[in-house]
Amino acid sequence: MAVANPRMSSFSRNQSAATSSQYSGLKRGPNGTSFVSSGIPDLDKILGGGFTLGTIVMVMEDAEAPHHMLLLRNFMSQGLVHNQPLLYASPAKDPRAFLGTLPCPILSKEEKSRDRETEKEKGLRIAWQYKKYFGENQQNFESHKEGKHEFCSDFDLRKPLDRHFLVGQRIDCLSLQDSLNLSMFRDRCSSFLAQLPSYDGGISGAGRIAIQSFCAPQCQYSDMGWDMLSFIRSLKSMIRSSNAVAVITFPPSLLSPSFSKRWQHLSDTLISVRAIPEEDKELSKLLTGYQDMVGLLNVHKVARPNTQVPVVLEATTYSIKLQKRRYLVLECLNQAPIDGSSGSSYGISGSCSGSTKGGSLDF
Repeated sequence: MAVANPRMSSFSRNQSAATSSQYSGLKRGPNGTSFVSSGIPDLDKILGGGFTLGTIVMVMEDAEAPHHMLLLRNFMSQGLVHNQPLLYASPAKDPRAFLGTLPCPILSKEEKSRDRETEKEKGLRIAWQYKKYFGENQQNFESHKEGKHEFCSDFDLRKPLDRHFLVGQRIDCLSLQDSLNLSMFRDRCSSFLAQLPSYDGGISGAGRIAIQSFCAPQCQYSDMGWDMLSFIRSLKSMIRSSNAVAVITFPPSLLSPSFSKRWQHLSDTLISVRAIPEEDKELSKLLTGYQDMVGLLNVHKVARPNTQVPVVLEATTYSIKLQKRRYLVLECLNQAPIDGSSGSSYGISGSCSGSTKGGSLDF
């Protein structure tokens, strides 16, 4: 006789959400998907949770500024903070030296308050009926001491990543100059993904692949357009069946328009970054906070597997800012008021007549 499943009410606890919180750096998403953080809290919110496991994220570089390196550094640092395996490929001769430029996570306000509370508890006598509330904070503090970090952290770009995040972890660094052909690089990625748990709908760990400037001139296969396209197809098929995310940056200016379109079509999530001219008086009049901007980020495509519902974003273009010159912040572009006064950029008057004076027919 089959046992009937108990009826789930709207007030029942979400067991999947509770289970996913046990694994650092992973989060459940809709339609059976799972997310890893991009390392930028604002970008995770824009994409609906982060980078989807089993997908390829492509970042189109700007030839005038290395803003793609900011995204790549945060993505790699977030994985190392969560003890996730990392494969990094770069056209540089010594790609391991790039690890010394990764940013360090900033201690959040909650973690700082936990530190202060635990110090106060040592010399403080509390009534027995209030101990249970402080016991919860003590457990949270102990979990932080054990190495459990938030899903997405803020990173200080001026401070390098602590050495203990780099020691004792699985980090594979590969120079694209040493790869004589793409078959060697494909085998290296295959062996890396083979050691990760296969994607079967459960969450037991995740890996990250970061490929910088894939079609750079330093690579011996930079002029092999069809071979590079075949490699991306193979990597995409391998990523689909594993708990991993691959981020590939490439300069589209070095590709022909037809191959650039093919690369963009193969991506699951497509992002582009570009620099802002230092002295653009016309743009500074149109946008608020122009002096604090370091670049622009465009979201062209968002990965949404297991569903046919299209993604509708509030905006597709965002400004890249360095808040307090320390960590990355993404903000929607706001148009400056025409009259030069401060206020909302979506209109000064709410009337249909367009007049600033109120009338009986205005609504």
